[in-house]
Amino acid sequence: MSSSSSVSNSGVSGPKPKKGVMDIAIYSPGKSAAPAGVRLHKLSSNETPLGPSPMAVDAIAKASAHLELYPDGSSGALKQAIAEVYGLNTENLICGNGSDELLSMIGNAYLEAGDEVIFTEHGFLMYRIVALSNGAVPVVVRERNERADVDNILDSVTGKTRLVFLANPNNPTGTYLPMDEVRRLHAGLPETVVLVLDAAYAEYVRRNDYEAGIELVASSRNVVMTRTFSKIHGLAALRIGWAYAPRNIIDVLERVRGPFNVNALAIAAGAAAIRDRNHIDKAVLHNEKNIALVSSELEKLGLRVTPSVGNFILVHFPKKAGKTAAEADAFLTSRGIILRAVTGYGFPDALRMTIGSEETNAFVIATLREFLD
Repeated sequence: MSSSSSVSNSGVSGPKPKKGVMDIAIYSPGKSAAPAGVRLHKLSSNETPLGPSPMAVDAIAKASAHLELYPDGSSGALKQAIAEVYGLNTENLICGNGSDELLSMIGNAYLEAGDEVIFTEHGFLMYRIVALSNGAVPVVVRERNERADVDNILDSVTGKTRLVFLANPNNPTGTYLPMDEVRRLHAGLPETVVLVLDAAYAEYVRRNDYEAGIELVASSRNVVMTRTFSKIHGLAALRIGWAYAPRNIIDVLERVRGPFNVNALAIAAGAAAIRDRNHIDKAVLHNEKNIALVSSELEKLGLRVTPSVGNFILVHFPKKAGKTAAEADAFLTSRGIILRAVTGYGFPDALRMTIGSEETNAFVIATLREFLD
């Protein structure tokens, strides 16, 4: 007893985490609840208003009959479906519990204390978490006109750089880099640096100069493309991600991947969803029509909207008292409309809005018109 008492009074406050962990700001997801008695219109997490493919729902029902069995640890059926749809080799694929896990795996595999990780100032918050959790140094690069700037990224590369994260399209801006700029970025990086192309919103992009990164991966040894089933496929609740990478990188990631990291329901649903071209096309058409309409109507209200190729828009509010982003957020919330505050992404005067159903989009516009009048 006396020994334990002396330990508890010695000033030791408990186990000490490794360097960098306590510098991580706890991730705060978008709000998901409306005030009591008010209908919820959740537009804070870039979820598809069309929901999942009926084929995926059916696949879940069938897979749920065998919950006592471990899933296939290699996610073979899911990788086979991805390979069929995109014309890829399954040996160049790895699946994860959301693309977040894949980003973490890349950090775990390639980062040591003191290494540097480059990402842009309005990039996904997960990149900083990956760096700090591995004792690495986040190097935040200035964007130009709310878009990644290749020259600024290349100017930030040093002998300590190990990873460069590029969200393309980017969240929360919705902007993107044309593929010739991505190739220029890759050409300027040392072969020892891994370029991670986070293409979570790739399926929504309809621009002739855009590519998700498949061809660049196929011709390189230091590029990884990550994708997700959480957005256009409507399977956010199941947490499914995948990455396409050269065999040398897949071999490394497989060594740090946890066993059975993708559950059986996710494997079945993902394989079905990615093959449902009709459902994907409906989601693309819905977004293409409505993002243009919503952006136009908000601009008529005097609000600046960053041009977006994703399924969301970044809406900028004036700093004038009574019309600020924070006040707009509170007003919208009181009506059950939940948008995403993006102060943590460097936009204290903006809100991010997911493109929802036509009914919800119209309600948002009408409510903002009332707020601004």
